[in-house]
Amino acid sequence: MNYRTVKPTGDQVSLLGYGGMRFPTISGKIDEAKAMRQLRSAIDAGVNYIDTAYFYHGGQSESFIGRALKDGYREKVKIATKLPPWLVNVTSDMTRIFEDQLKRLDVAVIDYYLLHALNRENWEKFKALEVLTFLTDLKATGKIEHVGFSFHGDRENFKEIVDAYPWDFCQIQYNILDEFNQAGREGLRYAASKGMAVFVMEPLRGGTLVNRMPAEVLKLYKEKEPTWTPAEWALNWLWAQPEVTMVLSGMTEDEHISENLRIAGAVHEQPFDATHEAVVKKAKETYLSLQKVPCTGCQYCLPCPFGVDIPRCFDLYNSKYLLKQKVGTFYWMQLGGVNGKPSYASLCRRCGKCLEHCPQSIQIPDRLDEVAKDMEGPFMKPALKTAASAIKIYTRLKRRTRGAK
Repeated sequence: MNYRTVKPTGDQVSLLGYGGMRFPTISGKIDEAKAMRQLRSAIDAGVNYIDTAYFYHGGQSESFIGRALKDGYREKVKIATKLPPWLVNVTSDMTRIFEDQLKRLDVAVIDYYLLHALNRENWEKFKALEVLTFLTDLKATGKIEHVGFSFHGDRENFKEIVDAYPWDFCQIQYNILDEFNQAGREGLRYAASKGMAVFVMEPLRGGTLVNRMPAEVLKLYKEKEPTWTPAEWALNWLWAQPEVTMVLSGMTEDEHISENLRIAGAVHEQPFDATHEAVVKKAKETYLSLQKVPCTGCQYCLPCPFGVDIPRCFDLYNSKYLLKQKVGTFYWMQLGGVNGKPSYASLCRRCGKCLEHCPQSIQIPDRLDEVAKDMEGPFMKPALKTAASAIKIYTRLKRRTRGAK
């Protein structure tokens, strides 16, 4: 295993981190025997950073990790988990959730603690609840070691958040296809320039950058490096960027774990140079040429006066057809307002402001109509309303339960 330094903390973390969102399951529950064997074998191979969150695996992930790290494994790793903004409505919710996380993980200290999935709306929500004071107090009392955030918003918002607090690290979605989406390469370099460590999530786009790939892309890869797998291309592209401190992967199958460990251990054996970068650029151009909407994710169309997250709408729409991803749930969750204000395609009012700024000359209102017809359906809005009500009821019940103790 190879390691890089988290500059603000001095920790040496493995190039490959273990994500706790895709453990193998049986009948909807984590297959504990298989998952524990996999996780411990990865730690034995040198992985020393485990990432989870409050709601992963329906709330099972943290508790499972707490059990899996018995028998001396806790001392070998850094644990990271996250505070979910959609379950925080009053300041006391933050304390309640954090204390619950300590119990689930069965630890006295959480090494790396993140605000989860920040975007413009829930960042404002968290600020109003004085979350930065909450984090500072946790750090001062020794209940958390290091503070960061994960992110799914636009670049300007990302820079604003980076500048708002002395963060130790951040976590961004970044890969060959997301070079200019969300925080993107610009955000990566900005955070690194501020001394922050940057951890990368979705390096393989949920596996779609290694499965069901366009034949044209495979041909490009094989002509340059006949023995490299698609995962090698995707991961080496990331690790060739010095601003990337660590890459997180949620791994379900034994062969995926073995391959990722092999690549992380051999990353310095053959440099990823300008000729490899040129191949990735051509591969990306091929992907873009096959997309439903030729959006590059530049975000010049933002902000939309009516709140539509135009690049994300097109990204999920393209992913459904180009990468054959099942993105319906992601569309509803990420754009439906569960994690902030609604930003789905049908909010468009055809004002035309976006048309003035699109470098690709995309007829954005027309294409958003196309996205809405394909991705939303008649049940989306009632389902979102039901989900929002369920979250409110769950939060109230949690507060009452806590108050009764």
